[in-house]
Amino acid sequence: MKVIILCGGVGTRMKEETEFKPKPMVYIGNKPIIWHIMKIYATYGYNEFILALGYKGDYIKDFFLNQKAFTSDFTLNTRNHKTKFFLENRSEIDDFKITFVDTGLETLPGERILRCRDYIPERDKFFMVTYGDGVSDIDISALVKFHKKQKTIGTITGIHPKFKFGVVKIDNDNLVKEFSEKPVMGDWVNGGYMIFDKRYFNHQKIGELEHEALKRLAKIGQLSLYKHTGFWFAIDTYKEYEELNKIWKSGKATWKVWK
Repeated sequence: MKVIILCGGVGTRMKEETEFKPKPMVYIGNKPIIWHIMKIYATYGYNEFILALGYKGDYIKDFFLNQKAFTSDFTLNTRNHKTKFFLENRSEIDDFKITFVDTGLETLPGERILRCRDYIPERDKFFMVTYGDGVSDIDISALVKFHKKQKTIGTITGIHPKFKFGVVKIDNDNLVKEFSEKPVMGDWVNGGYMIFDKRYFNHQKIGELEHEALKRLAKIGQLSLYKHTGFWFAIDTYKEYEELNKIWKSGKATWKVWK
């Protein structure tokens, strides 16, 4: 089953990092966040990816095309450019099969998904979609099992987001009783990690956000929600980028489901 990762956005709210590279290439630890996302899927056996590229897509291509050089010792003869790689000393070897698709600079996410359609094999009934800026300790196998049981066209992963501000609780006399720092909200929001069958393409139109297709599916009772109450984190601002890096450095990165 193919996994489409939406990688084309500009990431305007964190220009400190995205002025020169796309948001999926923002580093968490010593690897870009898109690598973390791919490792999550690959841990559950889903290692075939379609990267829907847009803003500075060449940066993503360059990283994966040259990953062997980045992760290996090698000898380079600059006269003829012959290279000998010492793969036995390689620190990490990823097992990804990646299709890079240029989906346009200003294309909306829904149309980016449409432009990846031709790269999903005939034999595949289902495909997955996620965003290139969010990590989670989600059990992908459980998500797939849930989707197949529901028999709907689509399934999105629902998460409880954290409120971005501290909350003040008061009593009937307007006296402050408690401060709650960024409490978890009770509502569900779409956290990515979605799965669809190919009927999805009948509901997504050119020039639209993916949310429009999701609304159409919900209206006809063809969209399920997989409830995930574990860890989930998306980087939308520089502050969130710093926070996720702190979690990684602390050794408490629960999304690291790979060994």
